[in-house]
Amino acid sequence: MPRPQPPSGARVTQAELVVVANRLPVDHVTDGSGEQSWRRSPGGLVTALEPVMRRADGAWVGWPGKPGIQLDPFEFEGTHLVPVTLSAEEIELYYEGMSNDTFWPLYHDVIAEPRYRRVWWDAYVKVNRRFAEAAAEAAAPGATVWVQDYQLQLVPRMLRESRPDLIIGYFHHIPFPAYGLYSQLPWRRQVLEGLLGADVVGFQRVADAGNFARAVRRVLRYPTKASGIAVPHDHGTTRNVLAKAFPISIDASSYVELSQRPEIRARAAQIREELGNPKKILLGVDRLDYTKGIRHRLKAFGELLEDGKISVEDVTLVQVASPSRERVEAYVQLRDEIELRVGRINGDFDTMGHTAIRYLHQAYPREEMVALFLAADVMLVTALRDGMNLVAKEYVATRTDNRGVLLLSEFAGAADELSSAVRINPHDIDGMKEAIMRAIEMPPAEQGRRMRALRRKVIENDVAKWSQSFLAALETTGTANRAIRRNP
Repeated sequence: MPRPQPPSGARVTQAELVVVANRLPVDHVTDGSGEQSWRRSPGGLVTALEPVMRRADGAWVGWPGKPGIQLDPFEFEGTHLVPVTLSAEEIELYYEGMSNDTFWPLYHDVIAEPRYRRVWWDAYVKVNRRFAEAAAEAAAPGATVWVQDYQLQLVPRMLRESRPDLIIGYFHHIPFPAYGLYSQLPWRRQVLEGLLGADVVGFQRVADAGNFARAVRRVLRYPTKASGIAVPHDHGTTRNVLAKAFPISIDASSYVELSQRPEIRARAAQIREELGNPKKILLGVDRLDYTKGIRHRLKAFGELLEDGKISVEDVTLVQVASPSRERVEAYVQLRDEIELRVGRINGDFDTMGHTAIRYLHQAYPREEMVALFLAADVMLVTALRDGMNLVAKEYVATRTDNRGVLLLSEFAGAADELSSAVRINPHDIDGMKEAIMRAIEMPPAEQGRRMRALRRKVIENDVAKWSQSFLAALETTGTANRAIRRNP
């Protein structure tokens, strides 16, 4: 049977799999001698898709990371990269505005107030169309296109309209809110219609997929059954859109390998020594974001010191807060508030030889992060709302000694899978204090029992399994929908 053809005039390439994401999987770097080059970006998504992209002769469509850069498509380590040019104004309106000052707070349960500006929405539509056009041009006839995340929610429908021959998937990396919150969005219909251009819409949690289906029923009145949404098609037919949870994970084997390197284990011992060899080290690793519950974590820790339950000689909190969205006002205010609280706690409780909180507002290479994971006795994941939280899984993967305790917010997607963690409600400060003390005092036997169960889950369900399961579902659903389009 002949393969479907792209529309007349489209440039045919050989990309059988096209990934569309806000960013390319590379960073533009300049070394000490002024030489410029591209370096593969760190991150689970890039790691997950690299082998798939190589096998499929894939293309990756994304913004190269700097405003105004105009680049032709190029090859990098076996992947065809298709840069999308964005101006400084478009970054301000589409990315900092609509994506991160509207969608991000709305989809994270309005922890911060979302703002709805029509000029942001207009830029969002314009930029999404540019991404869709680039993907349509990069895709071979009948190719599979996988769109990533909330910055590009309109791309699936735009692609469906211009390239009906394609199989289209979309994965939503952040939460999808309950309808009572989602209904605030002035463009709620357009976003749902944009997402339903895909054959498969993937989410982190079952609850997120359910929220999406309920929004579709309320706004569009489309029937939903199990994981399927019946979307009207030509000539009175319908196609089935699968809306389902596909929880993302990490490249677990790489973290296991790093944790066993002698130099990293030596660095972990050095970190403990630099902190004054406390009996227990608590660790938080987050982007500096209001969704991560850093303020709640600091409040609980400070109160434990005030109550005399712990002392700075015995317990230290290391808080890594990597810079994030530094031009968005809510993030500027958050940094000021957190640093003021850290300063007050340290001022009240530090001694000449010990610091209550070692606060690090910077990003670290993965090797240093693994050393921190190995040094930490307790990992604090206190998110107020989080799509998944891969840090929790990274900590678990490194603990080949089956020691350490994971405190995990029930509002993080990881809580659905990592049931052997100590679960916390970060809004319950007293409950969090009790959980921290329980973790500090937990016997080795209980630590081992919990950590073995956690590690088994993370290693069995790694990022490769995530991408394979999503793409398998996409192939099945997309092929069935393609048959409907051929035989209306």
